[in-house]
Amino acid sequence: RAMLRASVFGKIQIMFPMITGIDQFNEAKQVVREVQDDLRARGVEFDPDIKIGTMIEVPAAVIIADKLAKVCDFFSIGTNDLIQYCLAVDRVNPRTAGLYQPTHMAVLRMIKQTIDAARNADIPCTICGEMGGDPMLTELLIGMGVTSLSMSSVNLPMVRAEIANT
Repeated sequence: RAMLRASVFGKIQIMFPMITGIDQFNEAKQVVREVQDDLRARGVEFDPDIKIGTMIEVPAAVIIADKLAKVCDFFSIGTNDLIQYCLAVDRVNPRTAGLYQPTHMAVLRMIKQTIDAARNADIPCTICGEMGGDPMLTELLIGMGVTSLSMSSVNLPMVRAEIANT
């Protein structure tokens, strides 16, 4: 409700995390629609064209990304959680952190599959998490078809330089 009300003051998007199925996404989207109907009935202004998407951060979402892309306005690949769940490793546990590998072939294939599903559905797909701000991975991600990276502002100059060099 607050996000919808704030949408009259600037462009916002709603992104649902940890989505694992189409029905789950549609149920969450329906809640937004119900709140929109209520606000409309009360005469409260909001952006009726607000974009609603999902974070792709669990393997189940990757596997059905082609189907999710048909009901989402955008994707954002949450690389930190995706790597952790794909490789069954806790990145903050010192005993297993060495197994946390952003460039593991399975992780890269999942990212590529998601990017391709988004492209085929003509929806935007952003990379976020540590991979998005790692200049060592910028060229790889661009080569995979990524057109948008989300990162900490500290990483911007290095990633920008890498993009310019690429």
